[in-house]
Amino acid sequence: MAKGERKRALRGRAGRMKGGRGSGRAGTGQVRLWGRHAVEAALKNPDRVHRKLWATREGVESLDGELPQDFPLEYADVQDLARLVAKDAPHQGLVLECAPLEDIHLDEVLDADPARPIVVLDQVTDPHNVGAIMRSAAAFGAAALVTQDRHAPPEGGVIGKAASGALEVLPWVRVVNLARALEQIAEAGYWRIGLTGGAETTLAEALPEGPVALVLGAEGEGMRHNIESHCDALAKLPIGDQIESLNVSNAGAIALYAVATR
Repeated sequence: MAKGERKRALRGRAGRMKGGRGSGRAGTGQVRLWGRHAVEAALKNPDRVHRKLWATREGVESLDGELPQDFPLEYADVQDLARLVAKDAPHQGLVLECAPLEDIHLDEVLDADPARPIVVLDQVTDPHNVGAIMRSAAAFGAAALVTQDRHAPPEGGVIGKAASGALEVLPWVRVVNLARALEQIAEAGYWRIGLTGGAETTLAEALPEGPVALVLGAEGEGMRHNIESHCDALAKLPIGDQIESLNVSNAGAIALYAVATR
């Protein structure tokens, strides 16, 4: 932004939070986000209800925009902010407490552009991996991320930091039954491709022309048998023999690139 240029006001509904500055945990039912990209994206998201921002003065200055005049802001030093987040988390002088995003249902995203894939995660539990997959999914124009409501990390600061803003723009659908969700995805016309190193077919060979749902399994254990049986094809990435497998977030990024460039 050019020097002297007037910053636009950051959007969002600013709610007020009663009580003191907090004990390091988000209030009941609230989400705590940290890091410039995650906090800035949340502040610009009109679907977020914001409760309070703790920040250093440098952190506020780093934001692309100005907070509304009555925004609940409390200045704090770096050490105080460190007590509000996960241990050793890189908060970059910004910690935001806000309400979680409203639930999105699967049928709300199944009518998306057929060129945009859906990413399905089968019990991927590491929030760093889920956040990184979100970031790649948003970067490559995915329509949504689908996870089971159990056996998946909750919305929060670790995912938000790893997603680098994608948490605010990528629809995240949580379902009770992942197998049933895959059936619904197939009924909507998507070709379901499960990524597994044991497949004979490469992803490039398995990719169709139409809508695609990419299914990725848990770290180490891969997809469950029931989820594999709900895929139309199983495919592998053509990696060399020197490496047994890729991290699930790396595999997801490569698969999304393959879909985007087919």
